[in-house]
Amino acid sequence: MSRYSVFRAVGHLKYELLPPYTKYAESLCAWMPVRIKKHIEDHLGIVPLLRDSETRLTYADDPARFLEIIRQQIDRNAANFEIFSFAVIKVHLEKFACRVYRDTRTSAHDQGVDLSTNFGVVYQVKKLRIHTEADAKRVYAELKLNFDIERLQDGNVILVIDDISKELKKYLINLKVQAISKDDLLKLAAGFDAPEDRQKVLRIVYEEFRREYSSTI
Repeated sequence: MSRYSVFRAVGHLKYELLPPYTKYAESLCAWMPVRIKKHIEDHLGIVPLLRDSETRLTYADDPARFLEIIRQQIDRNAANFEIFSFAVIKVHLEKFACRVYRDTRTSAHDQGVDLSTNFGVVYQVKKLRIHTEADAKRVYAELKLNFDIERLQDGNVILVIDDISKELKKYLINLKVQAISKDDLLKLAAGFDAPEDRQKVLRIVYEEFRREYSSTI
């Protein structure tokens, strides 16, 4: 807040509100709760509602509604794209006795692994679209910086992205990099026949968002 000249420090853990916020403090007190609520809704969508097991059950009992929720949320922003992708991939892989783990926070500007597994494969999640060969080359060059060449050559790096054409997906496969698009994620989500699997996806989403935000408070 001091960075944006809202407060100034006047002692240890003591701050003073600065103009023009002092002049409009009463109006701001009424405006801020509404604005905070809108900010949460814009960024998190239905995520806060998933705290309730009955709500998760209601969404999970309707396959079409569940799939539409996944579709809407992965389109919302990069954080939702990563966490919803993770939840879908995790539940899918557990059917094959495989484990996948989120290693980073969505707001971290780190390089390399976003998701790791117990079978040597790593996933890098990027909410981007690869429409040209130049885009594909640029992404592959970044992967080469983030991962050792042996891991890449062994085909142990998987890219999770928003959209990619069949031709460019084949181009990356020739470089030993598999690309999973939004459509692929939706196909995985549509393949969850049991309501328990759909509930688990929604529970993981809520738990990951709770972990994400509690770590910043």
